[in-house]
Amino acid sequence: MRDKHVVVTQQTSKAHRRELWRAAIKWPLYSVAVMPVLLAAGWRIGAGQVVRFDQLIGFLLASVLLLLWENLTNDLFDDETGIDQLIKPHSVVALVGNRRTVGCLAYVAFTAGLFLMFFLAIRSSFSVLLLVLGSCALGYLYQGPPFRLGYQGLGEPLCWLAFGPFATAASLLVLSPNINFGSTIPWMTALTLGAGPSLATTLVLFCSHFHQVAEDAAHGKRSPLVRLGTRKAASLVPWFVLLTFGLEVVPVISGQWPITALIGLIGIPPAAALINLLRYHHDQPDLLHGSKFLALRFQALNGLGLAFGLALAPFCGMNISALA
Repeated sequence: MRDKHVVVTQQTSKAHRRELWRAAIKWPLYSVAVMPVLLAAGWRIGAGQVVRFDQLIGFLLASVLLLLWENLTNDLFDDETGIDQLIKPHSVVALVGNRRTVGCLAYVAFTAGLFLMFFLAIRSSFSVLLLVLGSCALGYLYQGPPFRLGYQGLGEPLCWLAFGPFATAASLLVLSPNINFGSTIPWMTALTLGAGPSLATTLVLFCSHFHQVAEDAAHGKRSPLVRLGTRKAASLVPWFVLLTFGLEVVPVISGQWPITALIGLIGIPPAAALINLLRYHHDQPDLLHGSKFLALRFQALNGLGLAFGLALAPFCGMNISALA
């Protein structure tokens, strides 16, 4: 009986560790990394422009590597402040047990991602590399010392800038067949295309702290949820969703985008589920671990629907008005 108990305990321990690793890897989160280039591809197809699919695949891989760097370094930086020790048993640092190993893996991913971006920039526009470096800098400002702007409640605007105008502009340039190192950065198109989806990405970050407000406050992290309280913060979520959809509907109404772009509205069900969860349980941390994943589902469905809707336009006899 004793041996059986030991075997069962070991199996339970292994299963628990597998669950922790699954949570640490956070593979659904990588939808935020790939969305800008998928949106850019959808926009270019919808506008009747050529998409370089080799560049698309390269940008997808580089984006995943750079987000891996950011996630690993965020675990490292949070471990330094002690904020993860009680609330995040699935921290990669805690699971590996060696900060140096995690740091080496993080910077291998960063170097590989930047090298690939450099190669893609050589084949398109040098502005691609500058924009990506700008996004990386914003990511470092979020958690990296001595800045740690996320601890001052500035993580959300930094997230919107990095995954919105910067990443979208880089994506539009990298897919273009016109190799021109002095290409003008398409800020207006990037802003119109990326503003709504990047707000959905920002909502993922906003919702990731509902279950740990007390711990954040205890470790000096003045996130918007700590500053506002969970009730007021929950009341902002419907506005995040409405503004996301509004920024995507306005180009349709103005005639810049085809009506097929409204396929992005398939993100409504998870958005509604998220709003209801936070409305009734905003102050119950044990029930809110899933809020981030509902926000992720909203972000993924909305972004993929919008990209597909834009790409569908030429097949429905519609087109997209190009902006500068």
